[in-house]
Amino acid sequence: MRSLAFGMLMVGCGGFIGAVGRYAVSEWLQGGNGPGGLPWGTIAVNLLGCLLIGLVAGLIEARDSFNPELRMFVVVGLLGGFTTFSTFGYEAFAMLRDAAYLRAVFYMGLQLVAGLALVALGFAAATRWS
Repeated sequence: MRSLAFGMLMVGCGGFIGAVGRYAVSEWLQGGNGPGGLPWGTIAVNLLGCLLIGLVAGLIEARDSFNPELRMFVVVGLLGGFTTFSTFGYEAFAMLRDAAYLRAVFYMGLQLVAGLALVALGFAAATRWS
């Protein structure tokens, strides 16, 4: 049995690298809002993360090429630290691939609508009580 502590270490190390990578890529591309007022650094990180998790998931599925520790390090840690949007994209893709269309639409809608609503709620709470 693998130890929980080792798994946490793998995820933590990958997460550190992913988070630093996210910051570096975002700052390199943006440093603030880019053309059109869009946060291009965040957009680039999210899209690159989706490409990378697709590549990794495809390799894992096609070749079974990653041991469990490497999967934790790369998928949960590195890519999770880089962007959780990649996980969202992969999970939605997997539902669509498995023809679970209603579940996929519900999942995507819930994430977007509830996520935005909770950001607004948290922001309102913080500014009201500040």
